Amino acid sequence: MPDMKYILVTGGVISGVGKGVIASSFGTILKSCGIDVTSIKIDPYINIDAGTFSPYEHGEVYVLDDGGEVDLDLGNYERFLDITLHRDNNITTGKIYQQVIERERRGDYLGKTVQVIPHITDAIQEWVQRVAHIPVTPDEAPPRVCIVELGGTIGDIEGMSFVEAFRQFQFRVKRENFCCAHVSLVPMPKSTGEPKTKPTQSSVRELRGLGLSPDLILCRSEKPINHTVKEKISNFCHVGPEQVICIHDLSSVYHVPLLMEAQGVVQYLNERLQLNISMQRGKIMRKWHNLARRVDHLRKEVNIALVGKYTKLEDSYASVTKALQHACIAAGCKLNLTYIEAVNLERQTKIDDPVSYHKAWQNLCKSDGVIVPGGFGQRGMEGKIEACQWCRETQKPMLGICLGLQASVIEFARNVLGLKGANTTEVDPKCEDKLVIDMPEHHPGNLGGTMRLGKRKTYLEPSVITQLYKKDVIEERHRHRYEVNPEYIARLEASGLRFVGKDETKTRMEVAVVDNHPYYVTVQFHPEYLSRPLSPSPPFLGLILASLGKLKSYMSKGCRFSPRNQSDVSSDEEEEEASSISVSSLSLEDEKTVIENGTPVNGVSK
Repeated sequence: MPDMKYILVTGGVISGVGKGVIASSFGTILKSCGIDVTSIKIDPYINIDAGTFSPYEHGEVYVLDDGGEVDLDLGNYERFLDITLHRDNNITTGKIYQQVIERERRGDYLGKTVQVIPHITDAIQEWVQRVAHIPVTPDEAPPRVCIVELGGTIGDIEGMSFVEAFRQFQFRVKRENFCCAHVSLVPMPKSTGEPKTKPTQSSVRELRGLGLSPDLILCRSEKPINHTVKEKISNFCHVGPEQVICIHDLSSVYHVPLLMEAQGVVQYLNERLQLNISMQRGKIMRKWHNLARRVDHLRKEVNIALVGKYTKLEDSYASVTKALQHACIAAGCKLNLTYIEAVNLERQTKIDDPVSYHKAWQNLCKSDGVIVPGGFGQRGMEGKIEACQWCRETQKPMLGICLGLQASVIEFARNVLGLKGANTTEVDPKCEDKLVIDMPEHHPGNLGGTMRLGKRKTYLEPSVITQLYKKDVIEERHRHRYEVNPEYIARLEASGLRFVGKDETKTRMEVAVVDNHPYYVTVQFHPEYLSRPLSPSPPFLGLILASLGKLKSYMSKGCRFSPRNQSDVSSDEEEEEASSISVSSLSLEDEKTVIENGTPVNGVSK
């Protein structure tokens, strides 16, 4: 078996510079060359996992098949690479220290003084080497390249032990098997109007001072960087010009792998890591060229309102947003997403802040479809219930997820069954009618890792959701500790809220629909976690098509798009076809010119 190759991705200057997308793009490029890839995300915080984080603290909590609650960057990896990662693909300081302390308690260190060096750094290296060899594809093929993203920025005290571990690791696995890529910000102050390289120089100097020399420097900027700036970074950071990759803000993340590939990343990695890539250049990334081209030429818009509790930070709903985008790409339309704070829909807000109240309702009324995603706690619950009632009564397409399903059940019980005291025990443990109750076996006292987590089967009955999935047994990922009270199921179904999806025990409600409605679907699981750019999640696709008024047409064709045009739901097919022909006439080199610097070619612009 050939040696495992490692690509370490570090960040400088600021956090949130785009390391996750760039690390995913490395994997996309290599996978397009026929190389199996896996990924590891390192988070230097002391938490064991991301499960107890507030969405405002660290964005969305992403859930894996095995129930691991991890950083949202692992969602980027799975979506870009179409792989299935495991909880051990996310390393935290807490996990490493917990492992070392457990070993010390067992006496594994034979009475030695346990220290950061060598015990913590050795544990990090062993963890990376062990996880790197775990298959992440359905065919169980062993990966050849492992991409490791180190969270935070170089210089953070929390990440020092990891930097030292990889300083040692590069000699442990040998130079030809280890490559370091440093992502840095090149700011362009408006006062000067020119890019500044000093932050990148300082960041690289600090990285080199810690014992890691970057093989690639990826410069993030708002606008394209010219060759003079690239040469300057090359001279001051001790790398060749071909090792400086410039990535400016692009129209979509799907262009990032294309831009990296256009600047010679494949050739460099092939030589540096001795990958023996023999694929012809013209065939590399063809799938992504087509995807990025399609995204850039979407014209018809669909207005979706997201009624959430954490709308101040868009990363709180990263996977939901991505799943909506995937569905829109398939449906041939552009997503116009409006975030509505659930609290602002509540009647008390009408008294306390009438401006926010009326603006929220105005945005809701202007939408073509509504999505009510998951969440925890009391705040905003009544607003979600109001949104569910409005969608049900006005025939507005709606998709509810997790807490969205629970809110829809409570709303239906209150306004159709007349159970005005209906609520969830999460909000009111002493409510008169407990429509949503907690699951004691998944809540033993601790909050971390005690929910119903991971991929589980759902058995579907004939309904719109069964047609969209094209099967009656599905597997989706879960993250909840409350469920619909089985005692009320018969009364709810008799009044029109039909539960068409149940778990293997037939006691837990997984999917609920309202018949005689364009699209009113609520699910207990989180379908957004398994959505992919070229394979959108069925419930999300149903919402988008219903919002466009094309769901019935799509289902009448057996839930298939036209073979001539992947989506025939656009109201202007001729315009779509014409734009597709004009773009596809470009050569590969011309496409790169358009992507890299925005220069029009044959009348086609970025």
